[in-house]
Amino acid sequence: MSASETNEMAKETQVTCTINGQEITVKKGASIIEAYKELKEDIAHYCWHPGLSIAGVCRLCMVEVEGNPRVQIACNTPVQEGMVINNNSEKIKEAVKWGLDFHLINHPLDCPVCDQAGECGLQDQYMKFGQYTPEMAEKKVKKRKVVDLGERVMLDSERCVLCSRCVRFTEEVTKTNELGIFNRGDHSEIGTFKDKPLNNNYSINTVDICPVGALTSKDFRFQQRVWYLKEAETVCSGCSTGCKVKLSYNEEGIFRVKPMHSDVNGYWMCDKGREIYKHINRPARLTRAIKNTEGNIVTLSAGAAVKEASELLAATSSDKILIVLTGQYTNEEYAKTLESFSGATVIHWNSTHDKVNEFDGLLYRGDRNPNTKGLEKAIKAANAKTADKSQLGSLIASFDLVVVAGPESLTEEFTPDLAEVLGTMSSAKNLLWLSADKHSNFESMSFNNAYFVPSLSYVEKAGTFTNFEDKDQSFEKGLTVVPGALSLANVVSLLKNEDINLMVSQGKGDLKTNHFTIERGSL
Repeated sequence: MSASETNEMAKETQVTCTINGQEITVKKGASIIEAYKELKEDIAHYCWHPGLSIAGVCRLCMVEVEGNPRVQIACNTPVQEGMVINNNSEKIKEAVKWGLDFHLINHPLDCPVCDQAGECGLQDQYMKFGQYTPEMAEKKVKKRKVVDLGERVMLDSERCVLCSRCVRFTEEVTKTNELGIFNRGDHSEIGTFKDKPLNNNYSINTVDICPVGALTSKDFRFQQRVWYLKEAETVCSGCSTGCKVKLSYNEEGIFRVKPMHSDVNGYWMCDKGREIYKHINRPARLTRAIKNTEGNIVTLSAGAAVKEASELLAATSSDKILIVLTGQYTNEEYAKTLESFSGATVIHWNSTHDKVNEFDGLLYRGDRNPNTKGLEKAIKAANAKTADKSQLGSLIASFDLVVVAGPESLTEEFTPDLAEVLGTMSSAKNLLWLSADKHSNFESMSFNNAYFVPSLSYVEKAGTFTNFEDKDQSFEKGLTVVPGALSLANVVSLLKNEDINLMVSQGKGDLKTNHFTIERGSL
């Protein structure tokens, strides 16, 4: 096909319009609001969401189209070739102000106590498109507050602007239909159908898409003001899907996980994935290395523990080394490890191997490892000598040194066979176990000679995961939670007596920008 033919085909699938004086070409069938978003031009809206059907109920996305005497809603009007559109005329500004006035008639002044303050669409759009003098003298309609919708979500009906995003989400995405709009007129409100609480595994997505503070997450509710938080983009480590997410954190730790749009997860993520931050925060973490010699416990730095283990390695031939790897580490770490220990035997430890094919039909997968596929490919590429995890008990006495790159989370949900594996490892002659999280058995059990070394969680390093679809996803370091913890690559370098740079930083802008709630001035 010639270049001219390709250009002609492209023209048939595209349309060009002018928005606020700027020309833009979009795909044929795109709505005006999608053209505004692509152009990064501000336009008021509540009910429209790119991952949901068009409702057209908020009537805020008003635009003028040249040649049409009536104003149009941008969400439900497709772009036509040659359209000249604007939303900055006095006519449109007046229409949007009246729309906002209508939405705010019964809205409570909850901003000082509302979790959404600081990232609220209502606040933002009032400042951009409102700032009017209210003319209502009647008392506001009172509705239910602090309504328990289910296991994870709370509702404040007074704050709701009836955009119907949450209702459409349970109808169109999860197809569980828990939510509906009840009553009529200004007494209408969101609620759950009788005896059907909002307990599906994607319920907190309704909080994400709520444009105001009507729906709040029980987990994040009243934990932090959003202006105290920084954000880091990464990949969810909760299962083999690998949703693109952002972490909200400061020097006190990570407080929430929210989805980012990608071709892997669309606009959503599961509620289980939102809990991954809990095992990354400091209270759950192993912060100092533990040396357990027949029940005698010594604590030391991570580097010192690995250096001691390297002395054992110096006297050990490669065929007497067993490497146990989990699908929790990066492709780059696997490559370095397998190259450095080319003669060692490798076991792939997947605690959830019996659930690897479980799938809920949307995003969540039973394989709770983010990089199972990457590990399998790395082992194959290295042509490594392998053994099955079921052989661990019979083989362990044959090796002089066992190195375990363990799971990040040691909870029952992520690592159901932890007690079994630790019991087997207690008979190892020498054991070096990397763990992001602490566990009581590291000290309560007796080992011949074991080092439990604090490892970096995936948010504390850069790398690549390969998800179940064989898609490589790179991520950057977000923040440092445990200074002095080591990556698997660091450990391999130290075992090989290579120099490493252990300088750690808090990452980019971890600290709060102010502490005015703590420091008070004089009156």
